[in-house]
Amino acid sequence: MDKISNHIVKLISAYAANEINKNQFNDLKKWLNEAPENQKIFIDYLLFYKKSQRIGFIDSLNVDAAWATVVSQFQRPIDGTAKNLKGRLRILKPTSKVIKYAAVVVLFFGFVFFYQNFYLSRHSEILSSSENITLQLEDGSLEIINLDTSFNIIDPNGNVIGSQSGSQLVYTNQISEETIAYNTLTVPYGKCFQVILSDGTKVDLNAGTSLKYPVKFGKGKNREVFLNGEAYFDVKKDTAHPFVVNANDINIRVLGTRFNLSSYLEDRVINTVLVEGSISIYDQNATYKPETSTLLEPGYKASWDKNKQIIAIEEADIEMHTAWINGRIIFRHVPFNDIIKKLERKYNVTIQNNNEDLGKDIISASFDIETIDQVFSYINEIHPIDYAIKDNTVIIN
Repeated sequence: MDKISNHIVKLISAYAANEINKNQFNDLKKWLNEAPENQKIFIDYLLFYKKSQRIGFIDSLNVDAAWATVVSQFQRPIDGTAKNLKGRLRILKPTSKVIKYAAVVVLFFGFVFFYQNFYLSRHSEILSSSENITLQLEDGSLEIINLDTSFNIIDPNGNVIGSQSGSQLVYTNQISEETIAYNTLTVPYGKCFQVILSDGTKVDLNAGTSLKYPVKFGKGKNREVFLNGEAYFDVKKDTAHPFVVNANDINIRVLGTRFNLSSYLEDRVINTVLVEGSISIYDQNATYKPETSTLLEPGYKASWDKNKQIIAIEEADIEMHTAWINGRIIFRHVPFNDIIKKLERKYNVTIQNNNEDLGKDIISASFDIETIDQVFSYINEIHPIDYAIKDNTVIIN
């Protein structure tokens, strides 16, 4: 893609200037959905803005002023004409005082400056959404979470419903909205993140994980969330509102407890390790009944085989299953083929293993601050291998 149309530039500028109307907003969303490349342009622009958000507004029509204006305004909520949109818009806003926005024409020239002098010059280095922690809001819009900054989440009425600082996102329990609105938090390979839900439940998300949850849980209803990946739950006790995790094939029902749940779509087994309290596990399509669910006790692991549709209970190595929360990864007597995916998730790499003998070898190791190069250097000490690391790919011959 060598050229972006003036129409699209104007749409993005209108969005940034808080002057976008319903038709323009729909056109912008349509363009974003047309091709991943469009989303990359948009996302990369957001990233650049967030890294430069402290640039102040200069009230003059020159390139620097235009760029500063674009940078300071791109994430303002669409609360003007766009308030009439059927979907409710929620945008992350800086916690610092909002800078007065400039005219659309300034934003237009600012964005053209950005596109021509920044984006095109490093076209091959654009960061895609899959490389960033993202928050999908109820209206479908996508926000990038920058771990180096702090932001508030604002509802359509201008109320703060949550705040993000570093690697944590915290929702308030003072939300008056009765309609259930969902957010989806997605953590890419190589990163971890924590969210504190509106009921006080803490959820640590491992690499390659997404969690869908209500901004506010409904009164008189189960506190239901949806997990794809791995998470450690510290559930706030509320006997009147059971907490239910939908993990693809199974549901986990709790009242107040701590447990680790690994439910990646690509894994054959869903593992649930109970640290404290008690949980009930039952089929996703079934209604919860104590007599037909599996009750798990602390210190045990429940493994659900997706293919065989059976569950197995055994004592768990708690440390091995929860070390990732503290940035560690532990393997104890695990075949190398079984640790490949865990290494890929932690280090954001692709591993191609062409060595069948290595795949069967049993590995015991722990890593935390080591790089992927150091990890394979260690493996090479216990099992000499022919491997090469280039960019984000490890090839084992």
